[in-house]
Amino acid sequence: MKIAVISDIHGNMEAVEAVMQDIEAKNCDKIFILGDYAMAGPEPQSTVEYFMNKKSDSRFTMIQGNTDLMIADYNDELYRTLKEKAPVMAEALKSDAQLLNPVEKEFLKNLPIQKEVKAGGVKFLLVHGSPRKNNEDILPDTPLSEVEKMLENVEADVVLCGHTHIPCGFQTESRKTVVNAGSIGRTFFVEPNSYPKACYLIIEVDNGSCVFQHQFVEYDKEQASEKLAAREFEGADKLAGMLINPEIRHF
Repeated sequence: MKIAVISDIHGNMEAVEAVMQDIEAKNCDKIFILGDYAMAGPEPQSTVEYFMNKKSDSRFTMIQGNTDLMIADYNDELYRTLKEKAPVMAEALKSDAQLLNPVEKEFLKNLPIQKEVKAGGVKFLLVHGSPRKNNEDILPDTPLSEVEKMLENVEADVVLCGHTHIPCGFQTESRKTVVNAGSIGRTFFVEPNSYPKACYLIIEVDNGSCVFQHQFVEYDKEQASEKLAAREFEGADKLAGMLINPEIRHF
């Protein structure tokens, strides 16, 4: 069995189309989506509609990201709070909340925060940030002892996460595996000489064992960047630049 894992799409339909084409070419049996479908991207509405149309496809299992709930539950207080920490993201959030219609927001709101899935004799836990919080970071330099704490009371064999946009993985002393799938929509880190590409994860499952491999896919980042820059919120051009030259930074 072959499983594709996608996270942190952020309204980037160019990346979605390229990655889905790659997934189809690799004949993946299941597709796990770990959230953050729309926020601060080139085409948030089209991206949400794309995944809404996959609800009836049995290959897809989808959960909610932290920004999905922010869009669904947008209000002036949330905007003001975010504006103090990350003004550009606050403007993006406001614009996204205005663009998405009530049905699209309801889709994001009703997605599960996390989900357990059994496939090929392996029990997977799908989360966005960590099993504890959907906005908690699991990064390459997160101490293993801290990762172990995040996994307390987790029964799954494998925890799949995103949120940080940085692919990484851990094998814990409790014999659990944690893998961050990275981001297809706004990559922050990829392999040398391969960046900036969309990053996702493929898992090959055979009789209860797994082989994990991050995949890096070219997409039309210039087109995606132009679409994002053309959005009318303040700072859209800065976010658009990150699609061409990824950096870890907050606006």
